[in-house]
Amino acid sequence: MDADGFAARTGVSRETVERLEIYAAQLRRWNRAINLVAPKTLDTIWSRHFLDSWQLLEIAGGAGGAGGRWYDLGSGGGFPGLVLAACGLKGVTLIESDRRKATFLRETARAMEVAAAIHAERIEDLDLPPADTITARALAPLPKLIDLSAHLRGPHTRCLFLKGQDVESELTAATKYWKFTFSRHRSLSDKRGTVLVMEELTRRDDPA
Repeated sequence: MDADGFAARTGVSRETVERLEIYAAQLRRWNRAINLVAPKTLDTIWSRHFLDSWQLLEIAGGAGGAGGRWYDLGSGGGFPGLVLAACGLKGVTLIESDRRKATFLRETARAMEVAAAIHAERIEDLDLPPADTITARALAPLPKLIDLSAHLRGPHTRCLFLKGQDVESELTAATKYWKFTFSRHRSLSDKRGTVLVMEELTRRDDPA
């Protein structure tokens, strides 16, 4: 998939594609010094990274329908959070404790002229209002991910987690400690991948 193929699949504007072309150039340049993504994936950036991230917008109802506070945990190279901001999502906060990666995120957001809040802090140390939506990609196994994000969730927070082929075993492990509702969506970018949508998360030892 190239830029034209991405535009055809997603229906994004030419301005969005131009922002993502800037993103791709930034990623290739910075990846020489900072391990943002596996180098071999740079040749498939439009599908492996950009489409993989964009699909969350489709699941969430589009940039106009998602809205609210959107926290992206362990943003790394900006996936999915910075891609979503580049595609028009408002209210995105990127959380990345590695200060070099956070600098990359700031510089790339500036180059694209995209508004996104960036926190170079550990997730556990953040003091932010509850999110409407939380996202994460390749950050941690599901039980740890749910635990890490607990203080950032409210009763109506929705979590969209990009997971790989181990999603079933991770769900089984998570149910030992948490109650939740969930749905699964097949990944657009990886036939082994799943987008997991989780809501109504409560600890099993919490009172009913």
